[in-house]
Amino acid sequence: MIDLALVGIGTGDPAHLTLQAIRALNRADLILIPRKGADKADLAQLRRAILDEVLTNPETRIGTFDLPVRDAARADYRAGVDDWHDAIAATWAAAIAAQPAVKRVALLIWGDPGLYDSSLRIAARLSPPPRIDVIPGITAIQALTAAHAIPLNEIGAPFVVTTGRRLRDEGWPPGVDTVVVMLDGECSFRHLDPDGIEIWWGAFLGMAQAITLAGPLAGTAPRIVAARAEARTRHGWIMDVYLLRRRPARPGLPPE
Repeated sequence: MIDLALVGIGTGDPAHLTLQAIRALNRADLILIPRKGADKADLAQLRRAILDEVLTNPETRIGTFDLPVRDAARADYRAGVDDWHDAIAATWAAAIAAQPAVKRVALLIWGDPGLYDSSLRIAARLSPPPRIDVIPGITAIQALTAAHAIPLNEIGAPFVVTTGRRLRDEGWPPGVDTVVVMLDGECSFRHLDPDGIEIWWGAFLGMAQAITLAGPLAGTAPRIVAARAEARTRHGWIMDVYLLRRRPARPGLPPE
């Protein structure tokens, strides 16, 4: 049985790492870094740059593995994700087995391991099951609100964190005026009636190439679509997140 540390590393800035994360990385016998293809090579390089800054244990080894690709065209989305997770777990196991005398393994998890990340579900598929240590990290949501200097929620009000797929298929979630959208590769905010909605968007948050845009959805949406397309073409990939806030109607006043 191995000890597996899932270490939240924030959104690209080495300063996002907590002391707990740095200690966990330096306790590891092996740190695994995924390779996601040539167009995302800088993600692996960024992980290595983080390790160059915080890793002080000369005994810690760094290994790599090729991340399996999910079949995005599969009609049964959940079944496709399950098969993908099985493949990733098998790849983790093979990468660990290829290294001698490994007892403590660490994986650098973008953002936080507990928010829209599947590393915990994948780790549960390993056999024998490892002892898991989760190190929390700064999420993309925190990085977004910090970049725009805005609060996540209104006073005493709830908010919803959802995906682009659900926003596109189901519309605005009921009962809330604030929605955070993650995992949206299609700018699903374009499917909403923009009247009375503001958006705060960010891409590559925590990195040198960070981009932020904000304003009323009607006028800002086209700017985001254009900026996102240009950045994706330039870098070969993009990570972005956005917050939508609907201004509630005020009794006695006409709509804005």
